[in-house]
Amino acid sequence: MGMLSGRVIAITGAGGGIGREIAKLCAAEGARIVASDIGASLDGTEVTGGPAFDLVKEIEAVGGEAVAHTDDISEIEGGESLLATGLDAFGNVDVLVNCAGILRDKMIFNMTAEEWDAVIKVHLRGHFSTIRPLTAYWRKQGNPDANNRVINFTSAAGLFGNVGQPNYAAAKMGVIGLTYSLANGLTKYGVTSNAISPGAATRMTASVPKERLLYSEDGDERSPRHVAPIVAYVASERSRWLNGQVIDSRGYTLTLFNKPEPKRQIIGTGPWDLERMAALVEDTFRAAV
Repeated sequence: MGMLSGRVIAITGAGGGIGREIAKLCAAEGARIVASDIGASLDGTEVTGGPAFDLVKEIEAVGGEAVAHTDDISEIEGGESLLATGLDAFGNVDVLVNCAGILRDKMIFNMTAEEWDAVIKVHLRGHFSTIRPLTAYWRKQGNPDANNRVINFTSAAGLFGNVGQPNYAAAKMGVIGLTYSLANGLTKYGVTSNAISPGAATRMTASVPKERLLYSEDGDERSPRHVAPIVAYVASERSRWLNGQVIDSRGYTLTLFNKPEPKRQIIGTGPWDLERMAALVEDTFRAAV
């Protein structure tokens, strides 16, 4: 019996990279997998749908259970069909892992509105499009003691601001705010929500010049398979205690990030005098940045 025996896990972006490794490990641990992947190119412009079916065959070849889903999860209809695929195949969905993504890298002064919107749509609206129907389904079940999970994917690009990725960084920081909101609002429905910030060599990081990467992606330690174990754990019933957290996973290192909290504070006694306020800000805040 694996850690995930009996669990049904829907994974977006499951056809390659980190999503594929998550699906394989979860299946090996006894989960039944809804493998969602539209089969898009890195920038989302070419769509084949093939990777999801390839993954299903790979899982089934070693005795696992999986079903493919190839609808566009950046649209609410794609999220609804993701849930329907899991219900039709396995009768339930216990866990949602939002791993799908694309890149349209440009400096902000060169970026088009379409390049901005495309990345925001897949990463941020894509999370909404899957979370909305899944959480509505879990709420309707009415079991506050359920062990349902939302596992979102953020990025160091959002946490620290990668050069040349303003659209991606904005979307990934937005995912953190979304995760916090879900964590605060869904516990009474038996749902926890956490975010993973992965560090691994994938086709997405391969497209980023090495001098712009926040972390090195060289060597086996950066294999995407090393991200899968923490996701499998969070997907399990053992992780019930974990909610509203951001965990960085790169190589053999796991890091729990702090939530934002006040760093320094200036308390006035009335309306600000601009010069006095400027002096206080420089004296109090400047040393803390």
